[in-house]
Amino acid sequence: MFMPDAPADNLLRIILDAGRYVVVDKPSGLLSVPGKGPEKADCVRSRVAAMYPDATGPMTVHRLDQDTSGLIVVGLDADGQRAMSQVFEHRKVTKRYIAVVEGELEQHAGLIDLPLRIDWPNRPRHIVAEDGRPSQTRYRVLNVENGNTRVEFTPLTGRGHQLRVHAADERGLGAPILGDPLYGDTKKAPRLLLHAWSLEYEDPFTGELLHVTSDPQF
Repeated sequence: MFMPDAPADNLLRIILDAGRYVVVDKPSGLLSVPGKGPEKADCVRSRVAAMYPDATGPMTVHRLDQDTSGLIVVGLDADGQRAMSQVFEHRKVTKRYIAVVEGELEQHAGLIDLPLRIDWPNRPRHIVAEDGRPSQTRYRVLNVENGNTRVEFTPLTGRGHQLRVHAADERGLGAPILGDPLYGDTKKAPRLLLHAWSLEYEDPFTGELLHVTSDPQF
């Protein structure tokens, strides 16, 4: 595992360099892929391409919300991108997130099972809806801090804004993630306190069981 010193502002911290793909630590506020317009060209994919000039192929394996920090996988060639995309698409990876939510939770662990879809008139917001896609999230309380709760989330599905909606909706935790600009109160924290801290999967090229982690900076 390659773990360099803190990177320059326009680079990313490489958590794992596996040859055909890398796992990097995305800071909050950085896009996963380019947005529309030159002002949104800076993203995880473009930074990895700058760090690995020989990288080819579509590169993008999966995404994190712009406000979310943490582990994200990027392919360095077409085979790497394809193989790791299948790991995620076939749910052969265990993803864990750390978040701080508002208040104290009554239940210390459980499963949130609420279907989600885009709130079309209010995009990019998502909502709980009967006609939504099945969405499940396991959670467990880690500790209580200053009246708020540190939680570990393990999503069993990968819907847009899944953890954020499952936390905020009254049918879920009823406790928005601190600093959430869409479902909570940005005055409660300087950023969204949601971090993808752990990926556990079998490397598709070596068969080795890998557990990659990155502790949150909050």
